[in-house]
Amino acid sequence: MTEIIIRKLSDSKAARWTALLIVSFTMMCAYFITDIMAPLEDLLMRTYDWTSTEYGFFSGAYGWFNVILFMLILGGIILDKMGVRFTGLMACGLMVTGTLIKAYAISGFFPLDGTLAGYKWQVIIAGLGFATFGMGAEIAGITVSKVIVKWFTGHELALAMGLQVALARVGTACALFFSLPVANHFQAVSTPVWLGALMLCIGTISFLVYQVMDRKLEASEEALSEGSEPEEGFKLSDIRMIVTNKGFWLIAFLCVLFYSGVFPFLKFATKLMIYKYGVAENLAGSIPGLLPFGTILLTPLFGSLYDRIGRGATLMLIGSVMLTVVHVLFALPVLNEWWFATFVMILLGIAFSLVPSAMWPSVAKIIPQKQLGTAFSLIFYVQNWGLMGVPMLIGWLIDRYARLPGETLAYDYTIPMSVFALFGVLAILLSFLLKAEDKKKSYGLERPNIRK
Repeated sequence: MTEIIIRKLSDSKAARWTALLIVSFTMMCAYFITDIMAPLEDLLMRTYDWTSTEYGFFSGAYGWFNVILFMLILGGIILDKMGVRFTGLMACGLMVTGTLIKAYAISGFFPLDGTLAGYKWQVIIAGLGFATFGMGAEIAGITVSKVIVKWFTGHELALAMGLQVALARVGTACALFFSLPVANHFQAVSTPVWLGALMLCIGTISFLVYQVMDRKLEASEEALSEGSEPEEGFKLSDIRMIVTNKGFWLIAFLCVLFYSGVFPFLKFATKLMIYKYGVAENLAGSIPGLLPFGTILLTPLFGSLYDRIGRGATLMLIGSVMLTVVHVLFALPVLNEWWFATFVMILLGIAFSLVPSAMWPSVAKIIPQKQLGTAFSLIFYVQNWGLMGVPMLIGWLIDRYARLPGETLAYDYTIPMSVFALFGVLAILLSFLLKAEDKKKSYGLERPNIRK
């Protein structure tokens, strides 16, 4: 009787999809805050006299603590040692705290005077808030990834990861669509950020609900394994096994290149729409907002495709090619029309669906489950170098090379977009190397996830 109950709990579709929905809602709230400032760049310049360099410095702050203080790697070790419940709640606390600091920094309550190292104090404090949030958001991301592997191994793993990404993109889409109109309506740059802080509090409550399910799942697994040899837990020496795995590093560097061509681009995309494609300010965020809406439908579709027929490495290659084509089209000084920008953004949405839907499930094929928290954290750590450095680079390039002389604001985005295209070219090269490594080591990246 006991075994029947255990099997129903671990293999129940209702249970695992409910768990997915709960943790995905928490990540949706996190992604809303991640991109809440993206449409506000021009408003920040007009309200507080920020430069593109300062905005890039702030946007890159997301990875400060993760990269410089190695907090993301530490978070992965904590995850493998302490479990998803403790680590997830810790991450939620960091996200709420960081968001409140950022909202205060750009509110009317903050004293605007003074600079440090050439940056306004307001920019620095807002950056510290974003860095604290980024630390929590990345740890939450690896925690949710491990939650999904925990519930969906042997089932619809890629589809589940795709749906989680899709729901997270709802948060991104809402930020891009509504941030600027909300700020203009309330005549306060900080209003959307305060709203995001409220959403994160609700997301934290959602994760507390998941903890109840996780306890029941672990209790059933303990009952199922009663009388058998306990599985060996994570050891610090396992890190060596991860970092000596060539396939792991190929995915890690593919991740940083691909995401560096998307997330930092979104930070500047609204301004690109205004000054290159002539889109009205209040509507400029709606075109980049099409990208996450496209992924909402396509990422689960491609994930399901990977589950059923495989071809994960091939999907990553196709997505990398599309990323390159998109940024080449954005770089070309032709067809500066809103409809062309919309078409190219839809292509980017397809690419942005292909790669994550195959990338994250592939990690679970290369790395054992007991090491997944640390493996995900190492990948996210490498990715955060891009999320930290690329916005700073692009902001500097815009101020140095894209801003055209004259009293009227005008920009030529050829050089910044060419840099994004270069990331795509390098991602294509790594995709070919990953396919070759999979063929050599038989990781199964080209095989279906669902076990017959």
